[in-house]
Amino acid sequence: MTLTTTKDSKPHAILIPYPLQGHVIPAVHLATKLASNGFTITFINTEFIHHEITKSNPNHQTDIFSETRESGLDIRYATVSDGFPVGFDRSLNHDQFMEGVLHVLSAHVDELVGKLVSSSEPKISIMIADTFFVWTSVIANKYKLVNVSFWTEPALVLNIYYHLELLVSHGHFGSQENRKDAIDYIPGISTIIPDDLMSYLQPTIEDTSTVLHRIIYKAFKDVKHADYILINSVQELENETISTLNRKQPTFAIGPLFPIGDTKNKEVSTSMWEQCDCTKWLDEKPRGSVLYISFGSYAHTSKEILHGIANGLLESEVNFIWVIRPDIVSSSDLNPLPDGFEEKSLGRGLVVTWCDQVSVLSHQSVGGFLTHCGWNSILESIWYLIPLLCFPLLTDQFTNRKLVVDDLKIGINLCDGKVLTEVEVAKNINRLMKGNSSDDLRATIKRVKNVLANAWVDENGSSQRNFDEFVKIVQH
Repeated sequence: MTLTTTKDSKPHAILIPYPLQGHVIPAVHLATKLASNGFTITFINTEFIHHEITKSNPNHQTDIFSETRESGLDIRYATVSDGFPVGFDRSLNHDQFMEGVLHVLSAHVDELVGKLVSSSEPKISIMIADTFFVWTSVIANKYKLVNVSFWTEPALVLNIYYHLELLVSHGHFGSQENRKDAIDYIPGISTIIPDDLMSYLQPTIEDTSTVLHRIIYKAFKDVKHADYILINSVQELENETISTLNRKQPTFAIGPLFPIGDTKNKEVSTSMWEQCDCTKWLDEKPRGSVLYISFGSYAHTSKEILHGIANGLLESEVNFIWVIRPDIVSSSDLNPLPDGFEEKSLGRGLVVTWCDQVSVLSHQSVGGFLTHCGWNSILESIWYLIPLLCFPLLTDQFTNRKLVVDDLKIGINLCDGKVLTEVEVAKNINRLMKGNSSDDLRATIKRVKNVLANAWVDENGSSQRNFDEFVKIVQH
């Protein structure tokens, strides 16, 4: 355990993100937002997450908030063991790692929180923890802390998990033969088909005793004990869903949580891989001509799917940047693309292991985003007016796809069936990047971006009002 401390004013909150990059990013932005509004924050990363970030960002060897603190924000930093050695391959041994998160991490967090509560000045009074943790209410009650649950995905996803018992009682989940008809009984949701549920709740799931299911069962019982829920979404995007949750517990939509309008904000590093600078390559491409492709920091896919996308890309003849994460198929398979692909796409394609996504999306040469539909990626795309080509892989991404394509109408599907073909990939890439369909998407995403801007940038916007109300409540 490492600990960096300074002394300033109260209120003082502990903030604990789930140990995955997609959860750490919005937590970092929440930490800086709270600290900018008079909070002292102690941010707790796992030792592994800290190690991976500092390995990729050598300037932040001891404390990822060191530069932020120099600007006057009181954000302290601590790390805690997740129960495994830093060198343990969490990607290759995913289920074993999640068993540790479920059973072991809490003991280490409990010990660290106890030390912080007894020694920190100003006194710690609040714990903000990711909703997917199963132990938050126990630790918050033990140390008499205000219990704040932080949800990093759309409110729609939280609301479905929140009402999981309804899916069970109606036979859409957890039955020997799950129903496949539309679901119209969840409060705050008009209707949703089972294929648009999160991957762990879909009707084809037979084993509901996996470690991830056990985390879901416990986490979404625990969240009902939270004093407050913070959601990285916008009231106007999901009004009825958020209002429904708010009738259950005090719920504040405070999104989008990223440095709005500032592509040069490098004060806090969150990347777990070394980032390639794509700016020079992008500068040489025509405006709106480049398709950006990334499947995020967590989900895996198969070589067969990657080969189908690669061949479709070649057929489409569009310019592209493709992020191929080192473990996208497996950390033991470092060459997942077809032989000769980079040579065949030379001049119009750039393959990188990781990049600064905001810098790419904000570049004038980028005109579309082929995405797994992670929520951070969706919010960033909306802000930078980049229409989406959707190919969900895991967890909330299927439900997020519904929001993007069916509800907000700011994207299209990469493929319409279960089988991905290179002809369909090429056709839909060109639909996204050119012609009437592309023009319609761009007009719609401008309107949605205005909703986000009004929520945060306007001092009377819904997210700003919700944030101010939350701050006022916990300060007293």
